[in-house]
Amino acid sequence: MRKILLFCLCLLPLFASAQLYACRDSIQDGYNFWLYVPEDYNDTVMEKPVVMFLHGKSLCGKSLANVLRYGSIDALKRGRKIDAFVVAPQTQDTWKPDKVWEVYDWVKSNYNVDTCRLYVLGMSLGGYGTINFTATYPDKVAAAMALCGGSTVDSLCGLTEVPLWILHGTADRDVPIKYSEFVVKSMIQCGDTSRLIFNRMPNEGHSHLARIFYLQSTYDWLFEHSLRDSLRPVNKEYTINSSIMNNAYSDFDTDFTFSVVDPKPTPPDYQRYYVIKKGDTLSKIATENGTTVSKICKLNNMRKTDVLKIGRRLRVR
Repeated sequence: MRKILLFCLCLLPLFASAQLYACRDSIQDGYNFWLYVPEDYNDTVMEKPVVMFLHGKSLCGKSLANVLRYGSIDALKRGRKIDAFVVAPQTQDTWKPDKVWEVYDWVKSNYNVDTCRLYVLGMSLGGYGTINFTATYPDKVAAAMALCGGSTVDSLCGLTEVPLWILHGTADRDVPIKYSEFVVKSMIQCGDTSRLIFNRMPNEGHSHLARIFYLQSTYDWLFEHSLRDSLRPVNKEYTINSSIMNNAYSDFDTDFTFSVVDPKPTPPDYQRYYVIKKGDTLSKIATENGTTVSKICKLNNMRKTDVLKIGRRLRVR
């Protein structure tokens, strides 16, 4: 099992205003990431969905600040309210589905996450990352939106299980539309495209589609879907076109603010949680998280002899 390093300062407030945390070295050999915690989040009683934003090539590197230049986190900074955890990892090259999953796994292990409502969206390189991640984990993603991307995974048949919205400009010279068309053709070969929406955006180039991250309707569409819907139908009542994109910045809540926490890597005293997996014991969990069985029992109001249920969240700090 991978280690969660103790010097991540992604704090877990009981009641707090909205916060944006810079999470560096939280996952051993994993991605650094931004984590937005919504203002009404209450760890004890409230589950929140997760929106995973995957950036394009221009934001790659080792400076986490680059990820704030555009996308879902920037939309929040401008005043777009998103009632969810918004996670924005950073890659130095290509997106690797297993490493994106590690980020999501960290969030759901440390916060009260609605695991039936994971949403993924990205553009360009992030569009590739969105398609690749969704095809790899189709049973975990409630809905996905991929802008001007493509795919590099061997099989795309998993995409047919997921409400998926692909948008690509017909005049895109950076990532030609043929790469999205390849994804669609592969899905057709798999036999089912009933959950797919594919928009060819007439005369649109590459960068203009980034405005989609700032639309309220983008997040409204994502939130329409849940893994609790047994047939996983796609909502096709939403529209995104050039006219709508041109007005992407017209309805922000300019009074909406939140705190940015970008601390130095010093060990804090913060709450942390662990999700019980098959084969776990209290002794094993305590050892892996640098604590004792007695402390875990006290934090969770439980006895040492209690049966550990797979999937239960235990507070370990």
